Amino acid sequence: MTLSERKVRYVVIGAGNIAQVAVLPAFQHAAENSELVGLVSADAEKRAVLAQRYGLTHLAHYDGLERLLADTRADAAYIAVPNSMHRELTERCARARVHVLCEKPMAETVDDCVAMIDVCKQHGVRLMIGYRLHFDPANLSAIAIARSGRLGDLRMFSSIFSQRVRPGDVRTQGDLVGGALYDMGVYPINAARCFFQAEPIEVLASCQTGDERFHEVDATTTAIMRFSDGRVAQFTTSLDAASVSNYRVVGTLGDLRVEPAYDYSVPLTHHLTLGGRTTMHAFPASDQFAPELVYFSDCILESREPEPSGEEGLADVRIVRAIFRAAETGQAVVLTPFERTSRPGLEQALRAPAVDAVEPVNAPPPTAS
Repeated sequence: MTLSERKVRYVVIGAGNIAQVAVLPAFQHAAENSELVGLVSADAEKRAVLAQRYGLTHLAHYDGLERLLADTRADAAYIAVPNSMHRELTERCARARVHVLCEKPMAETVDDCVAMIDVCKQHGVRLMIGYRLHFDPANLSAIAIARSGRLGDLRMFSSIFSQRVRPGDVRTQGDLVGGALYDMGVYPINAARCFFQAEPIEVLASCQTGDERFHEVDATTTAIMRFSDGRVAQFTTSLDAASVSNYRVVGTLGDLRVEPAYDYSVPLTHHLTLGGRTTMHAFPASDQFAPELVYFSDCILESREPEPSGEEGLADVRIVRAIFRAAETGQAVVLTPFERTSRPGLEQALRAPAVDAVEPVNAPPPTAS
């Protein structure tokens, strides 16, 4: 049986909180073309409980990844592990001729991203980065409003994305490439790029370390990104503040605020102001991970390149690295020219019903109690 005659077979690598509460449950809504066949975790209890929960017979520790991929005849892997492991696991999957859907941020450095793109090309596999909001109707509708001209000429983008993490969470660990900017900053960075349909040309930034939880990573980062034609984006992202999730796009004729904006388990709401009058529109909570699976599987089955691609992940990481340099030096950092012609639009909108809540195994949520 050829690949085009069957579902894409996935192994999920990593069994942290996001994998357990979002990725694994999403397969029920992606069953049209995607099938969960295996799981990789270093935690034996996780493997045992999740195997029973999802009817899995193929499980492995990370050192048994290649054998598991072969035994399951996997076509694709969903990589949901700490950021420090993205490159290694992408390379291992690519060398096993397995397509890769990797969570964001893509990797720690630009060199890592380039290596991931290259190894996937060398072995003829697809690489997609998990920008779930590229398929979310609320986010794509906001982009469509901005592009329609109803807001006039776009001038400003602003955003706050914050949560207060518990001590010991992976996001507080430098060796796992944690920190506010890596964990949450890619959301406003990516959103600003999508709204302005351009790449920033210069950044300014400040990073704060916070209390003892954050002696290895940034607790809070504020950045200003300057775009051509006088457009500017600014955001603050924090792992040491109350939960806030919003962005606002301001044009010469009106503005659009989306709040909540980046969440995956609650309704997302538009607040559109035109002519001094504000209207609200709520988008119901949905499964934002199943659309990623369905879309990526379609790309594999139809032999076409996915978008968001590795280049999209690279575009954000290069800005993250520039923001860190700007914060360290206290000086503006000029970015080298970078072109991205592909931007998300309403044609990519996919919606699935919200998943039922599940009780994670040895994987508490990041927020402090």
